[in-house]
Amino acid sequence: MKPMTREAVTGRMPLVAAWSVDDQFRELRREFRFKNYYETMAFVNAVAWIAHAADHHPDLEVGYNRCVVRYSTHDAGGLTEKDFASVLKVEAL
Repeated sequence: MKPMTREAVTGRMPLVAAWSVDDQFRELRREFRFKNYYETMAFVNAVAWIAHAADHHPDLEVGYNRCVVRYSTHDAGGLTEKDFASVLKVEAL
């Protein structure tokens, strides 16, 4: 699987406007905020379920009331359609 070009990534960013892409166009990132630890962990568990079902796992940074989700296809060395599909599933939460 080849990574997407910068142009392809830029063209898809309007679909995931709340997310940011790193300077090298290799990672999509978004920070989610919650009222409390319970809501944060419920979100993390939902993301884990999505990741398991898709066999595509994001990097997660978890705190009391926040979670940073980062997607990249490490095998491809950058972003792929699989990352955008996963981001859209997380957005549906």
